[in-house]
Amino acid sequence: MNDQSAPAGPIEGSASADARVLVWDLPVRLFHWLTVFCFAGAYLTAESDDWRLLHVTLGYTMGGLVLFRILWGFVGTRYARFSDFVHGPAQVRAYLRALVRRQPGRHYIGHNPAGALAIVALMALALAVTASGWALYHEMGGKALEEVHEAAANIMLALVGLHVAAVLLSSRLHHENLVAAMFSGYKSGRPGDAIRYAWRSVAALMLVAVLGFWWWQWHSATAAHGGPPVSMLQAPSSPLLICGGVRALPAANRCGTCTDPGRVRLRMGKRPGVLHCASALQPLLRAIRAGIPIA
Repeated sequence: MNDQSAPAGPIEGSASADARVLVWDLPVRLFHWLTVFCFAGAYLTAESDDWRLLHVTLGYTMGGLVLFRILWGFVGTRYARFSDFVHGPAQVRAYLRALVRRQPGRHYIGHNPAGALAIVALMALALAVTASGWALYHEMGGKALEEVHEAAANIMLALVGLHVAAVLLSSRLHHENLVAAMFSGYKSGRPGDAIRYAWRSVAALMLVAVLGFWWWQWHSATAAHGGPPVSMLQAPSSPLLICGGVRALPAANRCGTCTDPGRVRLRMGKRPGVLHCASALQPLLRAIRAGIPIA
């Protein structure tokens, strides 16, 4: 997957080269926009019990995408490789200084030093968010880990905001649309700067893997509940407490908020009328919806 075209160093001044060249391969672009979608979706659904399955699915997808990007950073095309865009502290400081002063300075065909720093930091935070979320989903870590999970997500959101602002400023200074380039893959440069292949086959495999994982998540949840996921089932408008006959229910199948092993609580979600509970309680939920009294 190595590109054989001549190496391209930074260019002084704005992007005034004489050709439109392919810089970003399709796997890099797909990774970028899928990660944007997954982080935004997971962040927006974080506080909703209704969308817990979607939140978890998007979070896991984001973690898997980052792992792929790390691998692609070693075996991918030239501008996708860490060896091309990870710069030393001096170059990062010089670029940031020029950015703050609104001076064009050096123009980079691939990721500039500020963008590279943001990419590495965002990938590290994404892995931290995914790992802590996985642990919380499996009832490990308690309140302290929940705080870490939320803090990492909020820091990631703030860094995304800084990254977007820097991209817009850099686009203006260098007279190029970096956002459009991440869609099309093309930037202004010399013909020798172009990568040779877009690697659409790898991108297609990425997309199939992501869509397959989403289908598997939904199918597994549906099969486990004998229908739509429990968090989407409607319930009466008042909280319910079911005990007695479900004392032997394994801890893994109880609602994550239950602490008394002798009781299984059906907890009301953030929105009225939505239950957050265990899949093993599906028959009881059917009885509730049918109006059968539960003692």
